[in-house]
Amino acid sequence: MKKYTNINDIDNVSEIIQEAIQLKKDPFKFEALGKCKTLIMLFFNSSLRTRLSTEKAAKNLGMQAMVLNVTDAWNLEHEDGAVMNLDKAEHIKEAARVISQYGDIIAIRAFPTLTDKAKDESEHIINSFIKYATVPIVSMESATAHPLQALADAITIEELKTKKRPKVVLSWAPHPKALPQAVPNSFVTMMHELDVDFCVTHPKEYELNPEITKDTPIIYNQEKALKDADFVYVKNWSSYKNYGQVLSEDTNWMMTKEKLGKAKFMHCLPVRRNVVVKDVVLDSNQSAVIQEANNRTYSAQIVLKKILEDLK
Repeated sequence: MKKYTNINDIDNVSEIIQEAIQLKKDPFKFEALGKCKTLIMLFFNSSLRTRLSTEKAAKNLGMQAMVLNVTDAWNLEHEDGAVMNLDKAEHIKEAARVISQYGDIIAIRAFPTLTDKAKDESEHIINSFIKYATVPIVSMESATAHPLQALADAITIEELKTKKRPKVVLSWAPHPKALPQAVPNSFVTMMHELDVDFCVTHPKEYELNPEITKDTPIIYNQEKALKDADFVYVKNWSSYKNYGQVLSEDTNWMMTKEKLGKAKFMHCLPVRRNVVVKDVVLDSNQSAVIQEANNRTYSAQIVLKKILEDLK
């Protein structure tokens, strides 16, 4: 594996899921693989699970981990030919190549603006590092994708499924803030790679990018979509068509025990209790969110392992 910024960077999704599950049983089996190797983690946005799980994954493989929290004090210029006489003190051309000298893999977390669709979809931060860095790049969430989370989600479904082809539903939920489409985008993309009966449910005007959802069934009646579901992945996202806007805060879309039925509840966390989902759901044995969060370590670890193997 040369990099991991998109689910399509995985050659065989089913195979890597099984490898991750085996790795989970013996996480230190390959700790010699990363000896004398360094992972540099750049956070343009804050993190809890992503930061800790990715650092743990690196250390499980014997790697050293270095963390840089990027603030407004370090504004990178990304445009070629820019006259840097304003607030940008360093160009990505130098920054990416310099950082590449300090680490063997660079992992990056950079959220969208949610105001400029074209800029966000250009993935200018991740793609600039891919262009100018001389080491592999891993996405720890970008403007439009969260492939490490989606891989952890797939591992969780594989571990918990009780039938060969489970029904999986991605359900929008209310939230007081405008949130990115990165997690649902990658979840949809991942579900297209798995043998599942998949659909998406959300209020009208909350359609995701049609180039991502493709022919996925979109059902505007939540209860109809949830019927006989085995897994329900709940997530808020802001409007894609009316980019970044919150068009609805309809509390009727909150996940309840009655709606969930017998399905497993999934969410990437953090989650707002009694806004996105009722306490009784999160605190029940149907909730898979803690297992899902634990699997973030093994999704990152299997990706780092594949990249390290390719570096040899």
